[in-house]
Amino acid sequence: MSDDFDLLETNSNEKTEKVDVNWGKAIDTMKSKLSQEDDPEVRQKILNATLDDVVHMAEKDRTTLLDAIKDLTDYQDEVGILFEKFSSLNATEQKVIDDAQKALERARVELEDAESKPDTWWNNLWGRKSKIKKAQEELKAAEKVRAAADNKAKAMFQERIENADVQTLLSELSYKSQAAVTRLKNRELEIKEVEDKLQVAIVEATKNHTKALEKKKEVEDKLEEQYALLKQARQELEDIVDKQSAEYAQAIGKVTELEQKVEELEGIKNAYTTLAASKDSFVHKHNLTIKVLTSLRSNLQTHRAKLKSDTEERLKYYDGYIVALKARTDQEFAAILEHLGVKTDEHIGETLAAMHTASAKARQDMMDNIPVHEKVMQGVYSSYAEALQEIRAKDVDIQKNFAERYGIDMKELFEDYYKADANKPSGEGDAPEGDPKPDAEEDDLLS
Repeated sequence: MSDDFDLLETNSNEKTEKVDVNWGKAIDTMKSKLSQEDDPEVRQKILNATLDDVVHMAEKDRTTLLDAIKDLTDYQDEVGILFEKFSSLNATEQKVIDDAQKALERARVELEDAESKPDTWWNNLWGRKSKIKKAQEELKAAEKVRAAADNKAKAMFQERIENADVQTLLSELSYKSQAAVTRLKNRELEIKEVEDKLQVAIVEATKNHTKALEKKKEVEDKLEEQYALLKQARQELEDIVDKQSAEYAQAIGKVTELEQKVEELEGIKNAYTTLAASKDSFVHKHNLTIKVLTSLRSNLQTHRAKLKSDTEERLKYYDGYIVALKARTDQEFAAILEHLGVKTDEHIGETLAAMHTASAKARQDMMDNIPVHEKVMQGVYSSYAEALQEIRAKDVDIQKNFAERYGIDMKELFEDYYKADANKPSGEGDAPEGDPKPDAEEDDLLS
């Protein structure tokens, strides 16, 4: 803040922008909504607050701010405040208005250029009139676009803040507060101008009041003189005995003339009396108006000074609030990470513990399965021995059967078979070297 900062500074040399005001119900609506914000459970909410509660409270703050800014925007329309003068538009929204304004200015210049060409047959031959008509149509179109640009920008602005965060809404509220400071200052200047005019009017009215009283006094003096003359003329008229004489007629004329002068002077006297009363009345009216305007201007100064100072402080206050919200989010994020880390530690611990338990159980199962395996293998070997015994017994029967039926002792043959190399092809080396192979076509029994 600069050293020469003056909360109540009002520079009358600055240009004042006057705005037509059409008062509506917007103020009452906003007051009604604000009065509904009282909550008797606030203390209990604070005492029992959790981080999750803060989220809901912050969302309520955002909703309340959003509703208030919407109401303020609608209020601007009701009181005749230009939208772009009282709202912080972003680059895209401002560009809609700027482009429309530039297009309007270009259209005006082009129309001026077209109309500035001399109205000669040569220029008309080259389309002067058609160019003027075209430029006029383009100007009308540009004026329509410019007139709609504010509403278009406003719609974009409303759509943007609909889902805006608290920080954006607080910035918008601060911007409107700063714009209101300028507006209040301009209103003070406007009131001061009217006060100055009324002061001049009081001086003029006082002068006219004094002049009217002076003129009234002059007329009253003339009236007194004329009343004396009229009284004398009437007495002279009564003193004439011959009512038909020329002298009597002259006397009547004189009385009539004096009565006319008296009547005129009475009228002038009444006029100056009324004028003096009127000027005196307006002196009091102007004086009362000045007192009211001075009081209003003083109140506006108070509001402006407080709003300007408080807005600067609120910017810092809002910064703290935004940082606190971010810190709450970071705290919640840290808590989530911590919770996730703890859960991960638990899961890994569970997995490691299960792994160790499973490994120990697997070892125990392995140890427990050794006797079972041996028992199974014992059964396998036992079955194998039993089967082998049955095979050997059957071999004995076969040998006996062959010996009895064919006179062939099979015992040695079977013993040689069991002793033979299992990998050695059977029958090789047993056939006589000189014996030729039997003819397959003649001796193959299985063909």
